[in-house]
Amino acid sequence: MAKPSLRQLDIFAQMVVAGGISRCARDLGLPVEEIAQDIASLEMRLGYRLFEDLPERKRLTPAGRKTAEAMTLLSQDQPESWSLDEPAPEASEPPPAIERSAPRQSITLAAPAPVFGHFQEALAAFEAANDDVAITLDLSIHLAEEARRALDQGRVDIAYFYALGEPPELPSRYGWSEQINLYAGTDHPLARRDCVTPEELRISPTLAMEPHNALRRIIDAAFERDGISIGAPVIETDNMFDIMTILREGAGCFAAFGPLARDLGRMTGIRRLALEQPLPAIEVRQAIAPQAEANSAVAALAEFLFL
Repeated sequence: MAKPSLRQLDIFAQMVVAGGISRCARDLGLPVEEIAQDIASLEMRLGYRLFEDLPERKRLTPAGRKTAEAMTLLSQDQPESWSLDEPAPEASEPPPAIERSAPRQSITLAAPAPVFGHFQEALAAFEAANDDVAITLDLSIHLAEEARRALDQGRVDIAYFYALGEPPELPSRYGWSEQINLYAGTDHPLARRDCVTPEELRISPTLAMEPHNALRRIIDAAFERDGISIGAPVIETDNMFDIMTILREGAGCFAAFGPLARDLGRMTGIRRLALEQPLPAIEVRQAIAPQAEANSAVAALAEFLFL
C-alpha cells in the first residue's frame, strides 16, 4: 500500500468486503475519516460514484459493482479477502432457476475508468436488453499502444482509449474530445487574473500525477505536440486528495481533462484558469479487435455505445 493509487484500490476492496465504513476502518485499523478521504479521492479519479450511502452500510452502485468485477485486471495483488458478493436479500422462497438454451456470449470491453463512467448507463441498458450476453470490463487500458496489444492478443473485443488523433497502427473511430484545462487555488495569483499568458504558465510551478500515470503521459504528449510549456512540478502524486489540498494552498497549477476536470471545477477553493490560448483536447477513440469484427453481438455493442 505504499503507492497512493494501490492504497485506494486496497481500501475499496476492503470496503466491498466490510459493507460499511466503520467496519472497514476497524478491520484496517485506520480512522473513519481517512477511509472516507481515500474512497472520495478514488471516486473523483474514476469519475463516478462507487457506493450508495445507506443508514447502516455502503452498497455498491452499478458502476461500483462493475469496477469491483474489473479489479482483478487492474492489479495482480488482489486481496485474499476480496469478495464481490453482496448480502443476498431475505426471501420467503428461493428464486426459480433460469433455464438457458445456450451459454451466454462473453464480450470484453476495455476502457479507462472515467470513460466507463461516460457510458455506464448505456452499458447497463445493453446488458438488460441482451440477457444472452455477458460483458466483462477491463479498466487497465488507457492509451493507444496498450489498446493495440490487447486487441491483437485477443484479450479484449472492444477498446476505448485516449489519443491525439487516429494512431496509424490502430484503425479506430473518433468518439468525443475532452478539453485540457488548468486549475489553481482561488488565492493563487493566476486564478485572480482575467487572462493568463503562455509566458506566465511557463514560469509557474505545477502539480502533476506520477510520470507513469496514463493521464499524465497523454497530457504531456499533447503539450509537447503543441509546443506548450508549463512550469516544473513541485509534487508528483496520484493521490487526488493530496492534489486538491495542495491546490487550495496555492502551491501550483494542475492540468486535467474529462470527469476529473469537471469535478475540480465544481470544488470550493479551486478555480479554472482563464487562459489566453486554449489548451489541447484529448480524443476518446473506439477500436474493435480484428477477430471480433464479424461477431454480431460485438458489432451491436460497439454501435450502441455510440448512440
